[in-house]
Amino acid sequence: MPAVRSRALAHRRAPYAAGVRTSPTVTLLSGGGGGAKLAQGLARVVDDLTVVVNTGDDAVLYGLSVSPDLDTVMYTLAGLVDPRAGWGIDGDTHATLEAMARLGEDTWFSLGDRDLATHILRTARLHAGAPLSEVTAQLCAALGVRARLLPMTDDRVATQVDVADGRLGFQEYFVGRRHRDEVLGVVLDGIELARPAPGVLAALTEADMVVIGPSNPFVSIGPILAVPGVREALAGTQAHRAAVSPIVGGQALKGPAAAMLAALGHEVSAVGVARLYAGLLDVLVIDEQDRLLAPAVEALGMSVVVTQTVLGGPEDRERLARELLDAAS
Repeated sequence: MPAVRSRALAHRRAPYAAGVRTSPTVTLLSGGGGGAKLAQGLARVVDDLTVVVNTGDDAVLYGLSVSPDLDTVMYTLAGLVDPRAGWGIDGDTHATLEAMARLGEDTWFSLGDRDLATHILRTARLHAGAPLSEVTAQLCAALGVRARLLPMTDDRVATQVDVADGRLGFQEYFVGRRHRDEVLGVVLDGIELARPAPGVLAALTEADMVVIGPSNPFVSIGPILAVPGVREALAGTQAHRAAVSPIVGGQALKGPAAAMLAALGHEVSAVGVARLYAGLLDVLVIDEQDRLLAPAVEALGMSVVVTQTVLGGPEDRERLARELLDAAS
């Protein structure tokens, strides 16, 4: 595997015993689709995986508590996700929303019938007083997910975006308006009072390796890092720290990450991503298309691994996961 490395890793804890390859403890910071794919790859090669998931885009829709990123990661790890959409449950039907539309409801946010069961149970258990982290663990156990999924916080944090005609909730911007508006700013309502969910800080400080998934750095990873104490824990951990760039050849594979980088005054490239994570990484993984950017990334104090980052099926995701572990070893 072509790689460009520096001595930035020298002080980090080795995830392999001397002379004997063992399964390291890995923590992944994830948003939705891209992070979920990498989570699936990591789950195939490590025994101890924790995924800390963004909850800034959680919303109450049709009276139900919906956690889109948590559910995408959970369904992906459970082998249930719709592979074409990258979210929701494969083969799901929409009879309930069709009936709601006949009754006059604006069903702009699509939820399948089996998907609704998740939201109904989550809402009932939250109303009964259980924290989101506990409810998430219960749902994962019921679906046979072996990895530990942690919401970034049990407290309410709402990602909002400023656009030309005002401030929008994230789902209104992303789904309702199909993220067509230019984003002038990102606001995390409630972040000052939020606390990391139980286990989040330990997952960062006690892991052998921490990985930032190929997710939007502003609205998927940004909210996680903004929870008080999380950025500091990542900056100070002795774990190897790596990230996979969500920008390939100057474009985002999916979603508004590239448009947000441009609108918010950042370079739309793997270098722009590296600058956002400067001081938090030992390694940045970039795509073959961006090989010539490696020296500029190295100049920011991190090593570079160049490989194929555009992920196909489960085997391809496992390949990238193994390359990440190799980079740490």
